[in-house]
Amino acid sequence: MARLAQTEGLTDIQQDILSTVRDFVDKEIIPVATGLEHRDEYPTEIVEGMKELGIFGLMIPEEYGGLGESLLTYALTVEEIARGWMSVSGIINTHFIVAYMIKQHGTQEQKDYFLPKMAAGEIRGAFSMSEPGLGSDVSAIRTKGVRDGDDYVVTGQKMWLTNGGSSNLVAVLCRTDEGHPEGTAPHKSMTTFLIEKEPGFGENPQVPGLTVPGKIEKMGYKGVDTTELVLDGVRVPKDRVLGGDSGRGFYQMMDGVEVGRVNVAARGCGVAQRAFELGVSYAQQRQTFGKPIAQHQAIQFKLAEMATKVEAAHQMMVTAARKKDSGQRNDLEAGMAKYLASEYCKEVVEDAFRIHGGYGFSKEYEIERLYREAPMLLIGEGTAEIQKMIIGRRLLEEYRISG
Repeated sequence: MARLAQTEGLTDIQQDILSTVRDFVDKEIIPVATGLEHRDEYPTEIVEGMKELGIFGLMIPEEYGGLGESLLTYALTVEEIARGWMSVSGIINTHFIVAYMIKQHGTQEQKDYFLPKMAAGEIRGAFSMSEPGLGSDVSAIRTKGVRDGDDYVVTGQKMWLTNGGSSNLVAVLCRTDEGHPEGTAPHKSMTTFLIEKEPGFGENPQVPGLTVPGKIEKMGYKGVDTTELVLDGVRVPKDRVLGGDSGRGFYQMMDGVEVGRVNVAARGCGVAQRAFELGVSYAQQRQTFGKPIAQHQAIQFKLAEMATKVEAAHQMMVTAARKKDSGQRNDLEAGMAKYLASEYCKEVVEDAFRIHGGYGFSKEYEIERLYREAPMLLIGEGTAEIQKMIIGRRLLEEYRISG
């Protein structure tokens, strides 16, 4: 076990889970990740392996067939998986957020129907807030659901759905104005719909009016599909409104994104750890001026800075997860963890890239893939600038002066 990024106070069960996941990552993910990523190929065998390990149900309560583990256990699991290949952690992150939202906010019927299948990986989730004209400005959402008898009719266009094609359940945030007088704050007139669909691209045979146009070509974060979602008069039964009542979607989604930010922090930690491993290994093998470059002070300084950033990001991520697990509000800690881990990840990856010299630019070396993946963490689940806005506002709440 490496010295860095250790977590104190874990139970035997948590340690067993993480040991199993790390072994899976070392044997089943790292050897194939770069090849799959270069081909932009969905990691079907890896996903099947994660189903067998129970990872899709890690935080789903035992009564619904899951493992009933904590956010901390989940975050540490994601850290291990992202260390192997960040795209795989994205496949489970969106699924996890939807399962978490159903567990926390769903009706009993929704929990009974969805959670057992989600724990088994039979139903795999995606969630959708962003639209082509907006990202972090959630209050500007235009996709609209209009009540029509026992259904809602949903029309609009969504963007940046991770697992948009491969999922068969999408939690979609829409505007619904029923019962809300003119002038109501935008966030109080939003509803989350649970839409089941067939996996795949194009017009959906199960849901008339629903289309997933195709994969968005990306610089990195390949293998996992990122898509648009077009809804043209899609009918959604009222019993597929998350929680049963309209107008609560914004709060439900923000709760999901809050734990999602801990997940993104964990991903940043995992990618940074892998970049450090690659850098410190290469520095001991590559020779210049008659000795390994690890013996040059310039490289030792880089390694020292990289290791410190890996350690700091990990500990902040653990703090944010533990605070949420304790039942306390953790938006400040989650924002700090996401911001720090994503920024440090980018910096650690770049330093590892520099240590590799010209070989870092070669697709034969793993660091080239990490170099293209790290920037996604700067914008996923809210940009770094949004995190700083959240952090700043919360600090002013906590440190408000009187008089």
